[in-house]
This record gives sequence, C-alpha cells and structure tokens, in this order.
Amino acid sequence: MKRFVLLVVMAVAVVSMGAQGAAKRAAMSGPFSNEELPRFRALGPIDTHAHVFAAGPFVQMLEKLNLHILDILVVDRMSPTHRDLDTQRKEALNVVHASHGYAVLCTSFDPYSWNDPDYAEKAIRGLNDDFAKGAIAVKLWKNVGMEIKDANGRYLMADNTVFEPIYKDIAAQGRTLVAHLADPDSGWQAPNPASPDYEYYRDHPSAYMYGKKGVPSKVEILKARDHVLEMNPKLRVVGAHLGSMESNLGELGNRLDKYPNFAVDIAARMPYFEMEPREKLIAFITKYQDRLIYGTDSEYSGGAEERIRDLESVYANDWRFLATSDTVEYKGKPVKGLDLPDAVLRKIYHANAVKWFPGIVNAGHS
Repeated sequence: MKRFVLLVVMAVAVVSMGAQGAAKRAAMSGPFSNEELPRFRALGPIDTHAHVFAAGPFVQMLEKLNLHILDILVVDRMSPTHRDLDTQRKEALNVVHASHGYAVLCTSFDPYSWNDPDYAEKAIRGLNDDFAKGAIAVKLWKNVGMEIKDANGRYLMADNTVFEPIYKDIAAQGRTLVAHLADPDSGWQAPNPASPDYEYYRDHPSAYMYGKKGVPSKVEILKARDHVLEMNPKLRVVGAHLGSMESNLGELGNRLDKYPNFAVDIAARMPYFEMEPREKLIAFITKYQDRLIYGTDSEYSGGAEERIRDLESVYANDWRFLATSDTVEYKGKPVKGLDLPDAVLRKIYHANAVKWFPGIVNAGHS
C-alpha cells in the first residue's frame, strides 16, 4: 500500500512538473533564453529589413545573436528622421563600419524631385556612388503611389517612365530593389481596432487612405508594381512587408508564381501570419520557402539597455513562432508555433537573403 501511495505521489509530481514546464514554454517571451540562443545563432540569421542609425549596444546585440542586417535608408519628407538622405547615409555607414561585417547598406534616392530635367542621371550617380561604398540594394518607398503628385494632382506611380533608367542601372549593377509599395488593406478601410495596423494609422493619419478623395486604390498601386516586374525581368525585386499582400496569401502566391524575379520579406507582418490557420500557413511557407525572406522593420537610433532588450525580444518571439511548437500570444489569443523544419528555417533566415541580396554576408561571417 505504501509503495502504491509513493508511486501515485511521484506520478502526480511528474505531471505537475510537466504542466509547469508547459506553462513556462507557453509564457515564454522576451529575449532568448540560454537554451534558445544557440539554435538561433546556428541559423546564421539575417534581417533584411532594418533601419539602424547608431552602433554601440546595437552592434553588441548583433554579435551576441550572430545576426546580420540590411540597414535601409528611406527618403520621407513627412518624417524628421528620414527627411535627409545625406544624414541617414552618414549615420548608417558609421553603423556598417562599426559592425565588424554584420551590417551592410541599402541606399535610396529622392523621389520628390522626380520632375527635374536631369532627375534620372542624378539619381543614378548617387546610387552608383553608394554602390562603390558597399551598398547592395536600393529602397523604393510607398510615398511613390500614395503621396507624391504631379502638377495636375495625379499620383506618381512606380512604373512612371522617369524611373526606368534607374531600374535598368540597379539591375546592371547587380543590386536588388526593395519595394515597399502600397500598404495593408486596412489602410483603405474604416478604422478597426482588431486590425494589426490600427494603432499605426491612428498615429500616422497622413498614410491613411480611408475617406480621402482622389487617392489611388491599392489595386492600382500594385498593378504599377507588377508592371515594373514585367518590364524589368533582370531586376531582382524584394517586396517589403509580404509585398503588401499580407491579407491574401493566395494573391501573393499568384504573384510569386508569375514573376520569377520577385520575392518578399516578412518584415512587420508576423501578426498576419499569426492570424492565419496554422496548417494553411505551413503549406504556404513550404510551397514558397525559396521566396520568403526574414526581416523585422526594426529601428534603432540609440537608446538604453531596455531598448536593446525590446529589439532582441522581437527576434526571439518571431523565432519561437516560426521554429517551435510553443504557444505564443497575439492580442491576448494563444497561437501555436509553426515548428518549421530546420531546412526551411535556414532558407527563410539565411539562404534566401544570400540569394536575393548578393553581398549581404561578408566573407568570414557566414
């Protein structure tokens, strides 16, 4: 009888410990644990979508995580931090030079002066200067299609002929175009607190198309983007933020099927993945595992240790969702991780970035 009681007590203890372990896994958030970090480092992870303008503790984090980044410039006159291209370039190159090979530059060009007589020639000279300094990619931002207009009030689109010589030069130089064109569907829809982007449009009303007269539809903007892909088959184009097709994976898949020169990063769109039915998402990722590239849209211009902790937590929480079957949380709802195979993870985190952004990993940091 005593032996039976002892066995029951031990069994209850084991079950309790297992339950506690499961609860611990389910509640895991924040930076990498000591057990998780080696698995992440082993992927040779690359973040192809970051905006970093200060080194210091950020570079220390890159070394800790064995993480490479593509440091992206954006020309946005609506933003105090992205208004001036020269200042951004100087600060980003300082990060690149201090990063011990963990950061490379993605440059940009000013779309606001598109109507100048010698616009394309000037833009090309600026880009080629940056290529000579090590830039491996060029960013085209959503103010093309959503903000800049001509004298008659027509919106400037990505397939405007003024950009064609620039695209040809980027392709000839073997660089990649990072195209953030359009925005999530919710940018054209009535306010919805359940949307992943509700807070963004609340805080950035200039980017919110809903209720504005005469603005292009999202369909028009993406049609212009697709026209660029058709007209420039030798140009590698990576569509930022799932190519702004985060709400319709079927539509995204159709574009990936149609345009072999097109891939997408998943930066800042993990919530959309977490909203998808798990098996459907796994099937999509498996089918397009060669065309999906990891990114975060992380920003850093200096800050205390807490800011670095928050940034590391982004990488850790993304990895938990993609690489484990642990439960993560999205807006208070439990979501089971995808537990993707290592071979697929290696593509998303490393191999696809190397393919679509040649030069993103310097020799000695593979």
